[in-house]
Amino acid sequence: MSKVDPLTLIGVAASPYTRKMIALLRYRRIPYRIIWGNPVDILQEMEIAPPKVGLLPTFLLPDELGNIQAVCDSTPITRRLDKDYSDREVIPSNPALAFVDYLLEDFADEWCTKFMFHYRWHFDEDADNAGTILPLGINSSLKDDELAFFKEHFAKRQIDRLWVVGSNNDTAEFIDKSYKNVLSIFENHFKNQPFLLGNLPSSCDFAVYGQFTQLVGFDPTPRRIAHEISPRTVAYVNTLDDRGGLDYVEEDISLDSLCDSIHDLFKELSISYVPTMIENHKAIGEGEKEWSVDLAGYPWKQKSFPYQAKCLDWIRDEFRDLDNKNQEKVLGFLTATNCQSLVE
Repeated sequence: MSKVDPLTLIGVAASPYTRKMIALLRYRRIPYRIIWGNPVDILQEMEIAPPKVGLLPTFLLPDELGNIQAVCDSTPITRRLDKDYSDREVIPSNPALAFVDYLLEDFADEWCTKFMFHYRWHFDEDADNAGTILPLGINSSLKDDELAFFKEHFAKRQIDRLWVVGSNNDTAEFIDKSYKNVLSIFENHFKNQPFLLGNLPSSCDFAVYGQFTQLVGFDPTPRRIAHEISPRTVAYVNTLDDRGGLDYVEEDISLDSLCDSIHDLFKELSISYVPTMIENHKAIGEGEKEWSVDLAGYPWKQKSFPYQAKCLDWIRDEFRDLDNKNQEKVLGFLTATNCQSLVE
């Protein structure tokens, strides 16, 4: 498949997935240009058909015939870029480790986004901040009355969508607890190595980075919490913004060489991310519009989310694609951290 130089992507600064992909492109030294704005409007102006489901960011990439098309969903795009551009890859060469990387990337994209969306729209201070800044990120020249209009309507729309991530008065306490647990694990982890899986960033680092740009840098409540619990996470996020100058020396790492803190992180996943993914997938399969689960003694209830059911299907596809030896290694790792139900 042909490459384009530079790559073009459309996104907004307050989108964690846009930030994820820009940081990845910088690290990989892939030339790019970013168009800030609403992909729907920009694609219409460019006379390019939008994707069936619009997500941020939207890339303009060639199809098999070399025709430019709008493509979104950061995880498969990351893997496409690893195939198309053969330098400074972010997918580990070890197949079992690559699976763990895939899981952690999904954890960031699908669980840590609950932290981000919850804090941003559940609390008045954060909602006021986001409601003001986000419309200006699309057009900083809005007149005061226009800004007031967009602030009111945009904030209401986002607050009404809190159900998507399961944020409500019943789940708020657990979301806060989980966020603080993850920060504590990260604080311990970054005492021993600079990135999640070793001395170089993997795709999961950029996914975590994307969500945490908002949590430690944009939204007031989680920013205060992060600075108190984990200054190392704050520093990690600030520097991962542009790691293009980092020397790349390929590492020989495997599941056996992972820090104990990564095992601790997966144990945290086992009481948060894993059961919610399983229950949501079950509800979608049974045609249920809502589901509930007990998370370590905390009640969790939310509407069923089809996309996250697909995410679990893709995780299981990745596992099935491993050979028997690597499946055994991964299953042993997941079983030791109580996460084996993800692949069963």
